[in-house]
Amino acid sequence: MVMKTNQSQIAVVCFGEILWDNLPGGRRPGGAPMNVAYHLHRLGLESKLVSSIGQDEAGRELLDFLKAIGLETSYVQVHPEQKTSEVQASVNPENHEVTYEILAPVAWDFIRLEPALASVVEDAQAFVYGTLSARNTASKSTLRALIEQSPYRIFDVNLRAPHYTKETIEQLLRPAHLAKLNKSELTLIAGWYNPNCRSEAACVEVLLNKFNLEEVLVTKGGDGASYYSHTLRYDYPAYNIDVNDTIGSGDSFLAAFLAMKLRNEPLELMMDYSAAMGAFITAQAGACPPYSKSDFERFIWKKKLGIS
Repeated sequence: MVMKTNQSQIAVVCFGEILWDNLPGGRRPGGAPMNVAYHLHRLGLESKLVSSIGQDEAGRELLDFLKAIGLETSYVQVHPEQKTSEVQASVNPENHEVTYEILAPVAWDFIRLEPALASVVEDAQAFVYGTLSARNTASKSTLRALIEQSPYRIFDVNLRAPHYTKETIEQLLRPAHLAKLNKSELTLIAGWYNPNCRSEAACVEVLLNKFNLEEVLVTKGGDGASYYSHTLRYDYPAYNIDVNDTIGSGDSFLAAFLAMKLRNEPLELMMDYSAAMGAFITAQAGACPPYSKSDFERFIWKKKLGIS
């Protein structure tokens, strides 16, 4: 899909969880939709976050974080009864894989449908949503209503067991134009419909055809990433870096991809920029480290020149 650019238009609305990741090294803001909105904002695009926090100190601290970095908080609701989400995250030192303990219910399980939400989604160029915030019927109902308002819909899969069902994933895949998922998520979901799909390409073809998707992004950590449409496959290698942690690397990858796509850049540039962003974040601690666009571009320049 060729994006229509409009300098005054909101670029992307991200729907879903905002939370505190409690890591061995400290407490950091997180949640995949918030991470995507954060990186889009760092890259100079106008992004909005639709979420909910509790009427508590943890929620106030998240609002302070958003305000400090310049992300609008108008669409972050405050729930009078439910708590702000806090997640226990642990990192395997051997393979850098992250596991999460996600409590329920929390404030973002109860995002209310309001007229202002429908309006901002309709006005934006793209709408990003994931699986986790659809685990509760309240937020799921709001999400499905908002999906219908968007001209371009991105399903950032992000499976977190046991917080999903096959039915929910199908409901979220059907309206999507682009799906982004990792290799294990691809194998799992495609296997529901064709247990015999052995290769990555065959599994992607299952999803493209089953759900009439326009595009699929498959992230593969140190093995890079691949882009698929009905007529094209494009593989791109990972940047060589020393891994700090992998939290939020896929979210930053998606944000960079969308930043390039909304500018109608060539696919090769989209994939290079995305791979660079994923590496840039993986080399740092946490999903949302402080940086400027010039910091990121300096990282790319150094990598291209082989400067450490």
